[in-house]
Amino acid sequence: MFRVGIGFDAHRFSEGRKLILGGVEIPFELGLKGHSDADVLSHAICDAILGAIGEGDIGAHFPDSDPKYKGMSSLLFISEAVSLARKMNYLVANIDSVVICQKPRLTKHIPDIKNSLSGLDGLTHSSVSVKATTTDEMGFTGRSEGIAAKAVVLLKENKRY
Repeated sequence: MFRVGIGFDAHRFSEGRKLILGGVEIPFELGLKGHSDADVLSHAICDAILGAIGEGDIGAHFPDSDPKYKGMSSLLFISEAVSLARKMNYLVANIDSVVICQKPRLTKHIPDIKNSLSGLDGLTHSSVSVKATTTDEMGFTGRSEGIAAKAVVLLKENKRY
């Protein structure tokens, strides 16, 4: 048995914050505004996993109204979602994701981001795909107002024989 989930997230740029994508600090003059570390890629992946198991979204599990999540690494959110999927007898078969922004250019950071994500419990290097694209200066990402990310996750039943 397989399950598929889709995740999306977007955050506006903010001064005085670090830019974190997939758990990796990206050198850039702006970070993203948010309650946790505002890691749009990790948020999209977390939402995709939660969606695949029918468990709502990131806000239901890690609300921005809860002070314990302030500044927290969003990699924890992914780990918790993977753990919840495992409790429901599912394993992550693969993650396909894309980060959408005009700036900064992310190509040289993709290997580090992939390594960061594949280091999480239950995820392997070959099961994680990370891409980056621009919107050719269209929309809020094209105007460099923020960053968006999309993710698709395939879960497979963990058959124990």
